[in-house]
Amino acid sequence: MKKIIKAALSLTMAAVLTFSLFSWAFAAADTATPVEIKAKAAVLMDASTGRVLMKYNENEKLYPASVTKIMPLLLITEAIDEGKIALSDVVTVSGSAASKGGSQIWLKEGEQMTVDDLLKATAVYSANDACTALGEYLAGSDEAFVKMLNDRAKELGMNNTHFENCTGLDDTTDSHLTTAMDVATMSRELLKHELITNYTTIWMDSLRDGKTELVNTNKLVRFYEGTTGLKTGTTSKAGCCVSASAMRDGTHLIAVVMGSDNSSDRFETAKAMLNWGFANFSTVKPEIDSSLIPDVGVINGVIEKITPKIPQVSPVLVEKGRENEITQTIDLAVDVEAPVEQGQVLGTVTFRLGDDLLGEYNLTAPDQIGKLTFGIIFTRILRSVVL
Repeated sequence: MKKIIKAALSLTMAAVLTFSLFSWAFAAADTATPVEIKAKAAVLMDASTGRVLMKYNENEKLYPASVTKIMPLLLITEAIDEGKIALSDVVTVSGSAASKGGSQIWLKEGEQMTVDDLLKATAVYSANDACTALGEYLAGSDEAFVKMLNDRAKELGMNNTHFENCTGLDDTTDSHLTTAMDVATMSRELLKHELITNYTTIWMDSLRDGKTELVNTNKLVRFYEGTTGLKTGTTSKAGCCVSASAMRDGTHLIAVVMGSDNSSDRFETAKAMLNWGFANFSTVKPEIDSSLIPDVGVINGVIEKITPKIPQVSPVLVEKGRENEITQTIDLAVDVEAPVEQGQVLGTVTFRLGDDLLGEYNLTAPDQIGKLTFGIIFTRILRSVVL
């Protein structure tokens, strides 16, 4: 009897072990990536569409170090594009900004520098003093600027992010945290502003009439074809991080790497992710076939037909080799009742790749069309008689 019980226990243990191994293998397969990730977390995102192509621990909260500065750079470029501040504006450096440690250009209290130069120092050299000076100039104080950073993060849906400062210095905080996914989100938003790449693609430059040399902390700017940015960061808590963006043949990708053991690992991982993305995906711009879009009848309108306005179509990212598999479906009203407002939706054009929705666009009325009245009819009759 004991032998039977012992045998049954052995079978049970084997079953548990088999199940555990199966569960582990399933979990490993679920988090598998097509390239080796030498980091705590990573995300590969298409900058144009926001589509995530690769992810690894993407929602784990981590210290971002100076990758933090992507958000200050976003707020500054937004303010410039909106006309709130200008590149030529002169900023007077405060004592608080001048006292920032870490990477810096050694600003002195009372020193004056243009927004253009401070932006360059922040984007290229990751200068904490320059970033703080910009924030104080825009928001009025360092504290107000940090609030702006967190408010903008919420607007972008970065729900796993909290900024304690604008620099990424983390030696006195345990709550300055974000995720690889949130970093990709704010990186994508920043890249919508073409101005920023005037700075993030600089390899070497200088300030103060050549007295202060700047060398980009992002080595990919020099060594990786098509690099457009974006920002590195390193502290003992964060490890080595980078949000690396690059564009090739119209495809713009963002590779976020957080928590690498060393600088080489972060850049090699970012390159591997970008290489995989460029090798497997391409960006195409579908064209709406106007021959498939007939005029729409207008019931009781001053004109009988209206030609729908064809919208601009955004580029889409597809797997290479499947570009010709994109289909379009036209859904258009046969007629509409007058009056018709300008911009009124008459139908839609839908693009798909298999079962995946790539985009949906409205076909609209290009002009306003009034309703046919008895007075208009009578006037037309009179004109015809006179003629």
